Amino acid sequence: MNEEQVIALFGDWNDALATGDPDVVTAMYAEDAVLLPTVSNQVRHNHAEIRDYFVAFLAKQPQGVITESNARVLSDTLATNAGVYVFTFGDGSTVAARFNYTYELIDGAWKIIQHHSSAMPEG
Repeated sequence: MNEEQVIALFGDWNDALATGDPDVVTAMYAEDAVLLPTVSNQVRHNHAEIRDYFVAFLAKQPQGVITESNARVLSDTLATNAGVYVFTFGDGSTVAARFNYTYELIDGAWKIIQHHSSAMPEG
């Protein structure tokens, strides 16, 4: 794993969003992952809760573009990426948000173990 590959993991996640299928997106997360989502106040702690979030979020037809990325390879099995992305929704609205993904290599696949996303506080 290198920093470019860590950044590419976001592309995989964004492609999963494009399927519109919450199960495809949820599968990118570890079973005990923690999600602090952009457009919900509820912290999500497992696949059932994460899937619930994405059912509503995917209905908005989101697609994200990273505008700043700070990828780090922490070990052979851990990596992180933090920065800023902008989501465009099916109705044309947008939201800029800060993000932090932590990935772990689990059974040969990179899974999201923590994902924090919050709207930019200064508008």
